[in-house]
Amino acid sequence: MFEQFQNHINTKFPFLKEKKFLLAFSGGIDSMVLVHLCHRLKLDIAVAHCNFQLRGKESNEDEIFVKLQCDKLNIPVFIQKFDTETFVKQQKLSIQVVARNLRYEWFYSLLANHNFDYILTAHHLDDSLETFLINFTRGSGLDGLTGIPEQNDKIIRPLLPFSRNEIEIFAHENKIAWREDSSNTSDKYLRNKLRHHVIPIFKELNPSFLASFENTIGHLKQTQSLAADASKSLYSKVITEDENQTIIDVVKLLKQENHNAYLFNWLQPFGFSDWLAVYDLIHSQSGKQVHSESHTLLKNRETLLLYPKQDITNDTVYWIQKEQSEVNFPLKLSICNVDDISNPSSHTIFVDEEKLQFPLTLRRWKEGDVFHPFGMTGKKKLSKYFKDEKFSLFDKANIWLLCFNDEIIWITGKRQDERFKVTDATTKILQIKYIP
Repeated sequence: MFEQFQNHINTKFPFLKEKKFLLAFSGGIDSMVLVHLCHRLKLDIAVAHCNFQLRGKESNEDEIFVKLQCDKLNIPVFIQKFDTETFVKQQKLSIQVVARNLRYEWFYSLLANHNFDYILTAHHLDDSLETFLINFTRGSGLDGLTGIPEQNDKIIRPLLPFSRNEIEIFAHENKIAWREDSSNTSDKYLRNKLRHHVIPIFKELNPSFLASFENTIGHLKQTQSLAADASKSLYSKVITEDENQTIIDVVKLLKQENHNAYLFNWLQPFGFSDWLAVYDLIHSQSGKQVHSESHTLLKNRETLLLYPKQDITNDTVYWIQKEQSEVNFPLKLSICNVDDISNPSSHTIFVDEEKLQFPLTLRRWKEGDVFHPFGMTGKKKLSKYFKDEKFSLFDKANIWLLCFNDEIIWITGKRQDERFKVTDATTKILQIKYIP
């Protein structure tokens, strides 16, 4: 196995020889074998061990074992204890999710603080098979059916081509000691049920089952690549982007036979999970929304609008002082005095400074707001203006009003108010420019 591992590193990850690694080290057979393989290859590694304190004495004995093994191999070791059960109660998440989050947050902090280049984990071919079956039972797209990736950002999994059986043989042949995690024998978790009861049946039916699975993963990855290429090719024909949102043309999308598949590929990175609701949105009435943790997808007439959820509340107000020449948040404005009017537009207005009194404010619109549209006589409700201009819910939610004493000077980037315009009697002209 050592020669195969060496060839795999030389072929797939030749850059590892010049890098510094942090190896996730539980003390179990997989991570013990990975440590020994990397040590024999003279790779520059240190190990990181998490004591989640979930198995009492056993967890502490794992920690002692890890320290002893690292001392024998003269490998630097980092150890961190976690009060995992307290985090579970606080975050109301499963033990597995909390432990994973704690583990990788700590790993990445070590990466940053000690100048490691990558994190190595000991995931192997059987782990990839179990992940495939878990995703299969839950319902998954191609991403979930291509197993565990060999590299994901800073995480590298160099044992993925090797089976659990190969790892066990190598450990016995090289008299490598390891710790057994008693929780691995429990059928409490889905992964263990698959490992103990389902996968052995497949292996009994087909002694070459793992090799067949590996071939299948290769074919699925090729199919995934083709699907990604098709999605990229169609993207610019169906989707446009502006400064705050992504706009999906539903009419053009529906002309595609596999429109749901395209939508899945485009929206998956934004954390959506209720895909039936997403697909139904295509045919829904205007105004209906679907949410992920970070984004909103809104049906707006013949489009779908994708935009980040807003952290700013509707009653948030920002002040602009007289001496300010620019505003950088919540949007970017430049403010200066000029001698005359030139090139007024929806992004640049000119106002009579003497009709204002500082500080000015930037705020969201509220029901009942009225303004006097530039170039018109009389006033108009903002809600009526938004309807006439066919503003979406997103457009309305993201409008900022530049105000003086709560009177609207400018629907920023859209329409100026008539009352503050420059006239022949104006002696001080203030230019205000919105910079998208």
